[in-house]
Amino acid sequence: MTSPDLSTAEFRKSSRSGGGDNCVEVATNLPGLIAVRDSKDPTGPMLTFSPTTWNNFLTGIRSGEI
Repeated sequence: MTSPDLSTAEFRKSSRSGGGDNCVEVATNLPGLIAVRDSKDPTGPMLTFSPTTWNNFLTGIRSGEI
């Protein structure tokens, strides 16, 4: 399995993070892929999700399921 090319990922922090470094950053600009990384380690490992999986995760958080 080939690793996705994340070199063009444009990561952003939530506006609710308070500007601190203890949060995750999300890139939504990649076609068919959502990338997530630790803001304290921007060159470290990243997780990737399909848009459907990511949206299901967000829905679960918003509804209190997760």
